[in-house]
Amino acid sequence: MSGLLAGKRLLVTGVITDQSIAFSVAKLAQEQGARVVLTGFGRLSLVERIAKRLPDQAPVIELDVSNAEQLDGLADKVRGHVDGLDGVVHSIGFAPQSCLGGGFLSAPWEDVATALHVSTYSYKSLAMAALPLMRPGGSIVGLTFDAQFAWPVYDWMGVAKAGLESASRYLAMHLGKQGIRSNLVSAGPLRTMAAKSIPGFEQFEDEWVKRAPLGWDLGDQQAAAKACLALLSDWFPATTGEIVHVDGGFHAVGAA
Repeated sequence: MSGLLAGKRLLVTGVITDQSIAFSVAKLAQEQGARVVLTGFGRLSLVERIAKRLPDQAPVIELDVSNAEQLDGLADKVRGHVDGLDGVVHSIGFAPQSCLGGGFLSAPWEDVATALHVSTYSYKSLAMAALPLMRPGGSIVGLTFDAQFAWPVYDWMGVAKAGLESASRYLAMHLGKQGIRSNLVSAGPLRTMAAKSIPGFEQFEDEWVKRAPLGWDLGDQQAAAKACLALLSDWFPATTGEIVHVDGGFHAVGAA
């Protein structure tokens, strides 16, 4: 078998629809020779239906990243499909509606805690749950949205992403001794289900399209997915704690 990820075994979270970045990662990974296992939360039947649209239908494991029991049992469930893991993709984020759309000052701690648990702490939790299956050369890749700035309507999810970016650096430091890398892909705005759930998220879509030096396609998940594949591959063996921007270059330019 040939391809960038030939022989790799990957765990991919966050496949909800075929418009999600995670779906593009899983699809391209299979096309590049990887074996893929998916996780799903809540409506597993929906994830299983989406999994049938992949080149090879991938098995789906139930995983709530805020459930310690499910995390503890993850490695055994994955072993039912593959004998180890070479890579893990964290494509998970959630915040209650009170934390988004302008609710930064009024969101209660209980809701903020949920956002931080699911969107930030879960990066470490997922890595540790998968660690027994991994070996030197393994790669953990997460997805962020540039947390250098305060964005309109993003509110506590922006704080959660800032925490995720820091968590990835700490994970890189602590897992480096075991030869495991941790990196993030910072994608520009995409019209995914996650984005549609954020009230007013479209406010900066037009500006992104206009200002990104390379331009920006709001419906193209493949650019971000390809960056994930590169970081999962053996072509970045000495890169960890990094954030790769896949945003048309928007992060590099100032306001007009």
